[in-house]
Amino acid sequence: MALELAGKSAIVTGGGSGICLCFVKLLLGKGCSVVVADISLRPEAAELLDEYSQGDPRVGDGSRPFVLFHKTDVTSWAQLTSLWKTAIEAHGKVDIVVPDAGIFEPAWSSFWKAPRTETNPDTPSRDAGDAELGHYATTDLNLTSPLRLSQMAIGHWTTNRQKGCLVLVGSIAGYLDTPIRPLYHTTKHGIHGFVSCMAPLRDALGIRVGAVAPGPVKTSIWDQGFTMTEEMTDNMAWVDMRDVAQAMYQLVVDEKMGDGTILEVLASGTRVLPRFAGASDELVNSTVGGYLKAEEVFLTDLEANGLRV
Repeated sequence: MALELAGKSAIVTGGGSGICLCFVKLLLGKGCSVVVADISLRPEAAELLDEYSQGDPRVGDGSRPFVLFHKTDVTSWAQLTSLWKTAIEAHGKVDIVVPDAGIFEPAWSSFWKAPRTETNPDTPSRDAGDAELGHYATTDLNLTSPLRLSQMAIGHWTTNRQKGCLVLVGSIAGYLDTPIRPLYHTTKHGIHGFVSCMAPLRDALGIRVGAVAPGPVKTSIWDQGFTMTEEMTDNMAWVDMRDVAQAMYQLVVDEKMGDGTILEVLASGTRVLPRFAGASDELVNSTVGGYLKAEEVFLTDLEANGLRV
């Protein structure tokens, strides 16, 4: 059964450009209002604010969705809280959350460009080597921020006894590897792992969690990080971002999905990735059984008490 999106609301981080801007347009076209969170907006995103203005009289009678922009540095948990409050004030509730703001391991936060220290003073890295709580901006943006916004969403849905849908953006980098951008690949492996962990929420709580894993898409993310050589790009089968947005839409409306579903999106087509890929039957059977018994107690408690955030 496919869900209708008319009258629903969404938060989309990174919605000012690229794949998520394409998805925002798709949501608006289906009648879903959106709060876009980003550092800035591309011109085509700014145009949406005028086209789908909250001041349109049709918004008042529910016949037209609207879009709001909330300038947000997603690495700031305070700004994520402000984003959430804005969405609730605008819509009363949030049905769909897409935490996708991210970077492609640029030189200013790269494993191979170490943080600034006394012995490494000329690095392009903006990550401080003397920070009391050390961190990489790449992991803050690509992994920690999506987890925090997901936590806020699940908290909202469980405490309000509401169904909801989380759509995260992974990557084929989430099951491939290269020494060139290890932080980026690590964060996408992490996104896939988180989505898989949330699989039982669909049937237990009506909270569906899924992700897309696109192949290479021509967006501004390629302007970051290491210079791409002809050898790296000549044989790439580029994916149309509209196909990625359509896969994200499928995760939202197809109620059979969302149990940890990861949709790989390649130029050749889309497929559901197998869960526990690479794990032997012996390992799954000897480990999962005990966890399943513990899950029942955990999920019952979560349903009764919700997640306080």
